[in-house]
Amino acid sequence: MTTSTAQNPAQKPARRSRTVIAIAIAIVAVLAILFFVFTNLYTEVLWFNQLGYLSVLTTQWVAGGVMFFVGFFAMAIPVFVSIEIAFRFRPVYAKLNSQLDRYQQVVEPLRRLAAFGIPALLGLFAGVAAATRWQVVLMYLNRTSFGKTDPQFNLDISFYVYDLPFWQSVVGFASAVVLISGIAALATSYLYGAIRFGQREVRISKTARIQIAITAGVYLLLQGISIWLDQYATLTASGGLLTGASYSDVNATIPGLQILSGIAILVAILFFVAAFIGRWRLPVIGTALLIISAIILGSLTPWVVQRFQVDPSERSLEAPYLQRNIDMTRDAYGVADVQTIPYNATTTAEAGALRADAATTSSIRILDPALVSSTFAALQQFRQYYQFPTDLNVDRYEVNGQSQDTVTTVRDLNLTQLGTSASWYNQTVVYTHGYGVVAAYGNQRSADGQPVFAESGIPSTGVLGDYEPRIYFGENSPTYSIVGAPAGTKPTELDYPSGNADAQQTYTTFSGDGGPKLDNVFNRLAYALKFQSTEIFLSDAVNNDSQILYNRDPATRVSKVAPYLTIDSDPYASVVDGRVVWIVDGYTTSSNYPYSKTEGLSAAIADTYTPKPGYEVDNNINYIRNSVKATVDAYDGKVTLYAWDDTDPMLQTWEKIFPATVKPMSDMSAQLMSHVRYPADLFKVQRAILGQYHVTDAGSFYSREDAWTTPNDPISPATNPTLQPPYYLTLQMPGQDQPQYSLYSTFIPLTGEDTSKSLNGYLAVDSNAGDTAGVKSADFGTLRLLTLPKDATVPGPGQEQNKFSSDPTVSQALNLLKQGSTEVLSGNLLTLPVGGGLLYVQPVYVQSRGETSYPLLQKILVGFGDKIAFEDTLDAALDDLFGGDSGATAGDGNTPVPSTGAGTGTTTDPATPATNNAALQTALNNAQAALDARDAALKAADWAAYGVADAQLKAAVDAAIAASGGTPTTTTPSTDAPSTDTPTPAPTAGG
Repeated sequence: MTTSTAQNPAQKPARRSRTVIAIAIAIVAVLAILFFVFTNLYTEVLWFNQLGYLSVLTTQWVAGGVMFFVGFFAMAIPVFVSIEIAFRFRPVYAKLNSQLDRYQQVVEPLRRLAAFGIPALLGLFAGVAAATRWQVVLMYLNRTSFGKTDPQFNLDISFYVYDLPFWQSVVGFASAVVLISGIAALATSYLYGAIRFGQREVRISKTARIQIAITAGVYLLLQGISIWLDQYATLTASGGLLTGASYSDVNATIPGLQILSGIAILVAILFFVAAFIGRWRLPVIGTALLIISAIILGSLTPWVVQRFQVDPSERSLEAPYLQRNIDMTRDAYGVADVQTIPYNATTTAEAGALRADAATTSSIRILDPALVSSTFAALQQFRQYYQFPTDLNVDRYEVNGQSQDTVTTVRDLNLTQLGTSASWYNQTVVYTHGYGVVAAYGNQRSADGQPVFAESGIPSTGVLGDYEPRIYFGENSPTYSIVGAPAGTKPTELDYPSGNADAQQTYTTFSGDGGPKLDNVFNRLAYALKFQSTEIFLSDAVNNDSQILYNRDPATRVSKVAPYLTIDSDPYASVVDGRVVWIVDGYTTSSNYPYSKTEGLSAAIADTYTPKPGYEVDNNINYIRNSVKATVDAYDGKVTLYAWDDTDPMLQTWEKIFPATVKPMSDMSAQLMSHVRYPADLFKVQRAILGQYHVTDAGSFYSREDAWTTPNDPISPATNPTLQPPYYLTLQMPGQDQPQYSLYSTFIPLTGEDTSKSLNGYLAVDSNAGDTAGVKSADFGTLRLLTLPKDATVPGPGQEQNKFSSDPTVSQALNLLKQGSTEVLSGNLLTLPVGGGLLYVQPVYVQSRGETSYPLLQKILVGFGDKIAFEDTLDAALDDLFGGDSGATAGDGNTPVPSTGAGTGTTTDPATPATNNAALQTALNNAQAALDARDAALKAADWAAYGVADAQLKAAVDAAIAASGGTPTTTTPSTDAPSTDTPTPAPTAGG
């Protein structure tokens, strides 16, 4: 008896309704995803178009799109054809076992879907992989000759940089396509009986045999080509002794690869023959021969040559190849023309020894840009929503006709400190920009140890002249801001925290062209989706004149418009032609330069200022050029690229790919040229190379008897030492007629502890590009390497720091400074080639341990040979070091410059009118604040803070007198506390 269950008719419409709803939801979801993707692409178009680099974006998209479709069809079509051939020519009456029969029953209903779906899915993956290689393809198609050949094959260097990577990619991709097609053919043939396994034999149909044999032949043919290309890759392979082809490579590996390539091609021909004659013996034997040959020629022979021929006579046999490595490495890193200067440094500090170097000593920078950020913040931040970076920059400006090294930064926004005011409106519409450049003289300090500001205050005043001070584009700018309003509308953007007629703030409206316009509903919707913010779409603060500013970090902007550049880690801001511009260095790099040593870029530039990434970064290079100088306008974000090294073949190639995006150096203004400097990251890479490759003789290089390294920063923690960074200084190297703005570093022996190593070398590069529009100084970029005698006893930085720390007199003085609630901070340890030897200079800062403390420069340590000195000023320290009269004049002088005060941040201008009411009121306000601070310190018995407040009071009084038209008194502020039973410590930093 059978039973059946009748389906309720009401269930069918319900099920149909659920299906329709599910389909509708799926369609809506897909459309939403597509719309999100579209808005992201659309906003990219708007951003690039506004910046004037839309062609860069479209070139990438077109190249990537073309590569995607090439990869898609190059994979999908062969796989589809392979499956289709195997299916169409399957045996119709093949007897299958029960297991295969069940497989066919499962697969057959989905066969058409699989026949198209599998190739399409594989094509999708292949297309994505191919699209990522657009740079390799475009570089190959637009390649530029280097005009130099490699020493092994006599091929132009461009072959290794452009051609070899391209052809290796093509062969590798084609091999993957053929291999996958072959696997698809095997699987289909087996499933439909074209390949059957018996107890003693394997039966293959004629069609399957032809298809499999031809596929195998094509695959082996491609492997033969790949092996042939591998011989050229030996010139960029890194080994234990050198980078490039060594003796065993040239005499065993390369000939072996050539023979293996020929064998692979021969075996491929045997497979083609087998496809038609039906005999597998010859290709099978050939394949076995290929495998055995690969073991013998690819591994065993090179090992035998290395072990029994090279190792016993390695020095002599490898000498020619080491010389190739030395010459090609020095050329690839731009150090082939380094001027090596023997420097027999004296260690005796004699009176008057610095007289000939007075110009250098007067420019010695005693302000440490890595320590004074909090000091700048305390004196120049003014409001919690401003901030300064941790490490400041060293720049130079012409003051009274003289080039003056300065420690500079910009006053940027810090929206994390808005607290309860951190609404979307305030963060996006009100607090939109930072304000002004702050610059302090590098070689001066005030009486109480504060920086002497050349440019300061809000509004900005100082020696830099009139310029647009608003910083809409900076390293710490908000993610996005909405600016701009119709003419006549009341401004809403906070400009700076003061105003006229008792106003608390001054407001402004952005008037530049800095971002895409939000002048229609669709643009607002697109950006609301991009930044996940409904306010962009709904807020009445957004109008037809609004612009949205984003991607505001200078390095990010340059990297987006020039995706082929490696960006320097330290962009810096300068006042140029009445604008604040960020100067960004861009490098063209490669890892395919033959015989050149490979360096990890992240590891090479890591030091105290530039931490090493906490994760592994694959950015190995063996060629680098500072090919581009870029500027980013801090007000409107305009990006300009200049061809700094127009002889670089890689830059020439990219200029073909992205035409009209890089301007010639001749377009650079005189002021811009005067602020261009030699980039620190390039210099770090070059010093890493010169540690070993300053040796140009292969025999000496092999012995590594004169290998150097960069010393650890003596002020870095002993538990986590970091390399000493290079420092920008104005100094005169041997061979120079006058001091020049330079970047320098030192070398010590490679082995042993830093504190036991004497100085071996001193490397400096001329960083002054000159002040002629579009013309680079002839000496710019000249590397000068001072080599000290091997038996020299000039202490290295670690030794000198240890000497400073262990000296009884210095220790006693430092202990006095550490009394109470203060701590001593050691500044950067500078090294200068003066007086026939090497002079060490280190500023010593003192800082209160209070929450609002900041470092103040109180002492100067100097060392020369075995002697050291520790005084209040650099002049006094040098005189003490050199027998009472050094013959030099230091910038800080014997009488420190009067403090400008914590509140004003301005210097007295001789051209100020007799009475400056605004300055007078500011000075009086500062005086009252200093009085309050002094009283509070007195009640708390904090004599360190009392001394600083007293100094600030005197400075404010002087400023008030000057603003009134009088002559301020120049007195050193007293730090003596009122009478008390508690001992008063030495002057310390402010809290």
